[in-house]
Amino acid sequence: MHRYRPIDESGREHPSEIPGSWGGGGPQTDQVDPAVLGALLARHGWRRRGGAAGRYARWTPPGSGGTSLLVPESRAFPDSEDLLGEALGALERCPAPSAREVLVQLAVPSDEVRWWRDVPEAVTGAAAWPAEEQLRSAARRMLLAAALAARGRAGYYGGRHRRQARSALDGVLVGTGAGGRRLTAFVPVAGGRSTVVRLHHALHAAREAVDYRRATGGMEAFDTAVEAGVSHELAAAVVALVQGTEGARIALDWAPSTGAPPGCAVRPETVEFSPGDLPALREAAERYLREEPAVPVRITGAVVRMRRSAPRGGGTVRLRVLTGAEVPYVRMTLGEEAYRIAGHAHLVGLPIRVGGRLERRGGFRRLTGAWGVVPVQVDEAERDRLMKALHENLDFFEEACSGEE
Repeated sequence: MHRYRPIDESGREHPSEIPGSWGGGGPQTDQVDPAVLGALLARHGWRRRGGAAGRYARWTPPGSGGTSLLVPESRAFPDSEDLLGEALGALERCPAPSAREVLVQLAVPSDEVRWWRDVPEAVTGAAAWPAEEQLRSAARRMLLAAALAARGRAGYYGGRHRRQARSALDGVLVGTGAGGRRLTAFVPVAGGRSTVVRLHHALHAAREAVDYRRATGGMEAFDTAVEAGVSHELAAAVVALVQGTEGARIALDWAPSTGAPPGCAVRPETVEFSPGDLPALREAAERYLREEPAVPVRITGAVVRMRRSAPRGGGTVRLRVLTGAEVPYVRMTLGEEAYRIAGHAHLVGLPIRVGGRLERRGGFRRLTGAWGVVPVQVDEAERDRLMKALHENLDFFEEACSGEE
């Protein structure tokens, strides 16, 4: 049976079983729009084969099979509720993968993202696992890049915005990978639409930038493509999708219950990439990484680790960021006085504020040129929480004060 599961950060299937194979239970009859059901059946290859004109239509699955559905045209007729219930029951019993995809869409209105990889030979059994993992990983990276771009444009994100981007993908369900050849992701409209919109614009911009590079030798189109959502992360995801294949394609379909968002085509064109595009994509990914500037910041954070090589002098401090930067943690090197201030602030349960520049190298997780280290007053609840964290990590601070590595 074709299963749909959430995917974790690595792109692997979530280990837990998902009720009803797609999570959250099946669609309820009273919540199904007959027009939406008909549109989904047509999208997924089901064929309409007659029926009473203006009342209902008979649908059969792609390929051979005895299943057929009677779907009412609307809810205007007395037997519409019964027909819808019977149709949903038949879909749940139908072995065709497309039936599961329709049910997923009905349960949680979602935009669909589809990937195809043209690989030389089909693989089966244990040999299919690496190919499926490569496809799932590339798909996950592409969705994450789009989710990052939905939160702000950049040529390279590093560690920035990742917590929010991952959260935006929590509800995404992904199929099994079909031997590394094709994959479908269902991105819920609620919470995920902005990610798919950004992916739509970014893929087309990337395709145009690659064409420009191959035609003229110039990289200028990749500079302007950043505004559409193209980045180091997206270019690297496309490279991961295409490498080892004869070509790859990505297609989007909007949830029929909501239609296309403003500024997007009702039926977006499929975007294709070939092995001949890889040099331009790799060059762009490296260029984005190399040219992303450092970011001046003023961070408020809680000290979580301190280390220095001697009882006196400066040392390294790690902060959990509270405000001022889009990364969860930063590391910095402080002089002796600033190091002492940071240590005392933590011992009394206070965060510190510090200015500097977040450097591209290391994914914007390292602060250089630190200045203006001062303790920051917080409310009692936050102070108690910080003090609790100190007591749970006393060994770190004993180590820091002793100067041992």
